[in-house]
Amino acid sequence: MEQVIAYCERKPGATGEYPFGPEPLVMKVGGKMFALFGDDSISLKCNPIIAQNLREQHEAVKPGYHLNKKHWNTVSLGSSLSEEELHAMIDHSYELVVAGLTKTMRAQLGAV
Repeated sequence: MEQVIAYCERKPGATGEYPFGPEPLVMKVGGKMFALFGDDSISLKCNPIIAQNLREQHEAVKPGYHLNKKHWNTVSLGSSLSEEELHAMIDHSYELVVAGLTKTMRAQLGAV
């Protein structure tokens, strides 16, 4: 899990916070969540069509736990997913959140 957290932390403007108490870790960009870490899982924002496809393709990908199931997936860490597949899901989540930020905030991140 430490490697996955470190990957998220390397995203421009990413910050780790604990808004719900000592756990879970929430990764944000521009004050908005793009990843939520559970005991052995990570929840990620996802385009609804892609989210459904990922759930059909991978047993480790489920509808978001305690989140909007249309827009969030919860992915079991330590599953059969490759590191590349997991990184692609994290990248997609981060990019969706950045796209929803103001133009000024995106410019500050270098993502205009």
